[in-house]
Amino acid sequence: MSDSLVRHEKWDDIEREVVTDDIARQLFTGERMMLAHVHLEKGAIVPKHSHENEQLTWVVSGALHFWIGDEGEPGYEERVVKTGEVMYIPSNVPHKAEALEDTFDVDVFSPPRQDWLDGTDSYFHER
Repeated sequence: MSDSLVRHEKWDDIEREVVTDDIARQLFTGERMMLAHVHLEKGAIVPKHSHENEQLTWVVSGALHFWIGDEGEPGYEERVVKTGEVMYIPSNVPHKAEALEDTFDVDVFSPPRQDWLDGTDSYFHER
């Protein structure tokens, strides 16, 4: 593998994108995966959505309340993911989240979230 394909950056040098008044993120993307630092203020809502991407969420600090699946349907559940915990969300599973306190999480997506890269993630502005 050529060194020209290898990238190395400091998180402090990666632009912090303001998504909403209470959510910001930083993205580091490879060819087939994406790593995101997500910063949510207490009360921030990530509206219900789904995507083809598999998702790993690691709550570094804070807590997130997740609603997973469609209410009233088999498999629907609510979970609280706290500091030091990780959660896997399979492809195409609807989910919503609320920050129960100021929260910093690290999300891994495979493949990368194209909607995050091209700014078509309009679900953030639907309540």
